[in-house]
Amino acid sequence: MYSDFSVEIPDTKGKITIKKKGDASYVLYEYARIYNSDRHYNVPRRAIIGKVNPEDPSTMYPNESYLVYYPDAALPEERSEAYRSCCLRIGSYIAINKILEEYHLPVLLSKYIGNDCGLVLDLVSYLIVDEENAGQYYPDFAFNHPLFSDQMRIYSDSKVSRLLSAITADQSIGFLNDWNKKRDHRQRIYVSYDSTNKNSQAGDIDILEFGKAKDPKGTPVFNLAIAFDATNRIPLFYEEYPGSINDVSQFSFMIDKVYEYGYKKIGFILDRGYFSKDNIREMEKNSYEFIIMVKGCKSLVSSLITSVRNSFEANRSCAIRTYKVYGITLKANLFEDDRLEKYFHIYYNPAKQAAEREQLEQKIDKLRQFLQKNEGKVISFGKTYTDYFTLHYDKNGIFLYADERGEAICEELKLCGYFCIITSEKMTAEEALTHYKGRDISEKLFRADKTFIGSKSMRVQTAEAMSAKIFIEFIALIVRNRLYNLLKEEMLRLETKVNFLTVPAALRELEKIEMVRRNNGKYRLDHAVTKKQKTILGALGMDEEYIRVKASEISRLLDSGRSLMNSGVEEENNGEEEIDICD
Repeated sequence: MYSDFSVEIPDTKGKITIKKKGDASYVLYEYARIYNSDRHYNVPRRAIIGKVNPEDPSTMYPNESYLVYYPDAALPEERSEAYRSCCLRIGSYIAINKILEEYHLPVLLSKYIGNDCGLVLDLVSYLIVDEENAGQYYPDFAFNHPLFSDQMRIYSDSKVSRLLSAITADQSIGFLNDWNKKRDHRQRIYVSYDSTNKNSQAGDIDILEFGKAKDPKGTPVFNLAIAFDATNRIPLFYEEYPGSINDVSQFSFMIDKVYEYGYKKIGFILDRGYFSKDNIREMEKNSYEFIIMVKGCKSLVSSLITSVRNSFEANRSCAIRTYKVYGITLKANLFEDDRLEKYFHIYYNPAKQAAEREQLEQKIDKLRQFLQKNEGKVISFGKTYTDYFTLHYDKNGIFLYADERGEAICEELKLCGYFCIITSEKMTAEEALTHYKGRDISEKLFRADKTFIGSKSMRVQTAEAMSAKIFIEFIALIVRNRLYNLLKEEMLRLETKVNFLTVPAALRELEKIEMVRRNNGKYRLDHAVTKKQKTILGALGMDEEYIRVKASEISRLLDSGRSLMNSGVEEENNGEEEIDICD
């Protein structure tokens, strides 16, 4: 296999020969002379070490034999599509490919992305395996991994940059339309909806605005929301919108999008940040059910907790052992003008109570210390202080001292360990909590997006590139989420707890399944699959034989690609010289 960078043809007297065959000229290195006693002369033994560069005959494209005879030669640092490692890590590639095929993602993507579909899938693998989203490092990943691109071609980081600028909104919207069209709209599902925001220092991008950043860095942010099918554990779609828009305001637009995608029998599982009368009314108007954690209505919930406190916390019929809590359900109006009562599920968690009480005590201690440091000063304090302390000032406005508001603190201590979930439809406390816990997966999606695929910041300069990168990240989240679910199911099946069935640990282990390039230039599986790898493969629906079959396919693809990109030459032995052919 010839490199596609050129080097100077060696100037070793008596060792280098140029031999032309067809349209190409080859550089031969004479490594020995064998005396032929019948013909009474020495027969040279030569090996091809390169192919002459037709644009600059003083240079050549070297092959692997070049370094055999010139081991100290310095090669250019740049490498291109034709050059890859002699050791390929294939385990993660095979696992990701299986999930891609399960979801028919290559077919769906090629419909909209066309010839660049393979590169998009390579970037998806790069995001998942290397947990990195910087395009300039993609060629390093491609150097030692099989690829989804045509003939496993390695593209440069500039090609990645061009791809991000070329993907249009029509392509990503078309993909999302078809992706959601394939879902079963007749099935009753619960949609978990959550959002986050990301920092960016890019230039002229419209949706970048200063807002309430979750990771404050003094830079503009944009919001990213994901709708997740909690019933089937599949990401459905995403939204990107300006950083100054809050979650509550955007929620009504998301409901419209759900309706446009054809989902009818659905309910929403929402975090406490989405609790608002407008959002509740919007869901009721569309006959959508909801499950929501309560925030900002402590007076309503606290009165309900007070009414049932000490009546269910030790009642075994109220125990929900899966989550180590006790729960009870009440019916009440959420708002004064409600026509239908809602179901309030009150929960008590003993472990949560101890932790929250200690947090509250520490909070009050810090507030008291701050107050004491400011005695004798003209200073005002916010509501946080007046909630827990009665503040005393003299007639000149000088702060004198503070007394704890014992009753207020006592009431809050009594509420520690309790929480509430409100549902629009009738269900038990255990059912409500189980549904709500299902949204943990959507939260893990955001954690995966920011941590495990390296996308805490976007590293782009244009709006088109930002949208394209978000689109590719969404596809990566689809694949990674499936990996997470399969590994988690296997962990639950095993009687003993193992620490290698998390996605990062499993991928690191699969990366150890390698193919190496032999002397004939073909890649072969290097060693058998280990016991730990068999467990991971079993969780993903594969076995050792599956790996062997896929390894053979990878070898054929690489060999086919090499044949197309390089033309080897076979020299006939005419009795005067013998040539070793090395491509």
